[in-house]
Amino acid sequence: MNHLKTFALLAALTALFVGLGYLIAGTTGMLIALVFAGGMNLFSYWNADKIVLRMYRAVPVDENHPEPLIRNYVADIVQMSADAGLPRPKIAIIPTEQPNAFATGRNPQNAAVCATEGLLRALTREEIRGVMAHELAHVKNRDTLTMTVTATVAGAISALANFGLFFGGGDRDRPGGMIGTIAMALLAPMAAALVQMAISRGREYEADRVGAEIAGDPQALASALQKIEGWSKRIHNPTAEHNPASAQLFIINPLSGQGADNLFSTHPNTANRVEALMDLAGKMGGRRPILTDTPAPNRPAATGVPTTPTVKRGPWG
Repeated sequence: MNHLKTFALLAALTALFVGLGYLIAGTTGMLIALVFAGGMNLFSYWNADKIVLRMYRAVPVDENHPEPLIRNYVADIVQMSADAGLPRPKIAIIPTEQPNAFATGRNPQNAAVCATEGLLRALTREEIRGVMAHELAHVKNRDTLTMTVTATVAGAISALANFGLFFGGGDRDRPGGMIGTIAMALLAPMAAALVQMAISRGREYEADRVGAEIAGDPQALASALQKIEGWSKRIHNPTAEHNPASAQLFIINPLSGQGADNLFSTHPNTANRVEALMDLAGKMGGRRPILTDTPAPNRPAATGVPTTPTVKRGPWG
């Protein structure tokens, strides 16, 4: 049902883009918009992962890294990927202090998962595993391609709407007339944003569930979400601020905290996510993974943020 809903929403975005092209320039505009939408989707399919990784200056890492903390990070991702039946993804770290993580790639065979340096410094190993299992769940569910294409089309709708508003509003003979063109130019970006956000929120809940099952520890992911949200409100992420369309890729909104599940949030309310994860922990009976490698020494956490989890463990923890 989730895949059917996503397909319907993506179809709505494409139809909105084509319809806006028709209002701006008639049949010719509609055909141009259709071709343009197809070209953007193809470009996103083949190149989105490379663009995102380059944008965030992601640095590839492997088991031979000199830092034990990063070696454990890599080893856990490799192990969880195998447990989830996934090919080994590209593994990278992002040089920013804001704790966060994302996944990208057009399919599991071409996926990449990334954590920020701030995330590796701030969280326990169990919490890092929970976060990266969430990202692997996005890969397993093929969300990374869906979210990238959605962001691309939504951005193009906004650009086309601006073009119609500033250059096409004066032609009364075009379909819809001047008033119709102006109205569509104002409403289309809002509609596109709502569709984009609806897709993102639903995918995050599902990735939380699947990721908790992959890592075997819903409580660790719940604790990590609370910590990351606290830091995301205090530590600036300049790259995300300059490229807000990429915000939906992260496990927690890197731009600003959201107070509730509302029409204009790309991420679900963290409290709702934590509640769902704690319910899942109760059903799983508190099952936890056994970490055989020696944990790396803890690094200093970001200034001014508590290092102890605030999540209530419940009778099973």
